[in-house]
Amino acid sequence: MPAKGPAQGPVKGSAGNVVRAVRDRLSSSTVADLRSRVEELEAEVQECRAVNLRVAELVDVVTELLVPMAKGDDEKVQALLERYHGSL
Repeated sequence: MPAKGPAQGPVKGSAGNVVRAVRDRLSSSTVADLRSRVEELEAEVQECRAVNLRVAELVDVVTELLVPMAKGDDEKVQALLERYHGSL
């Protein structure tokens, strides 16, 4: 008889043995450690997103400054810098 998937009942044969072996090796403290690590990684991802957003904002400021600086438009450069400092 073929092995059955989760929707069809318990898995039999070598796949069932693997599932049992993994379940036996994973203690509740291991699961708690893994959950804790996932939470840490999620926090780090959020921090990276915030840093990436800040870098994108700085790239926008630099891009906006390059054209007026190349044209020698000191008034526009000063206005852009003031706007940038006000956003901090």
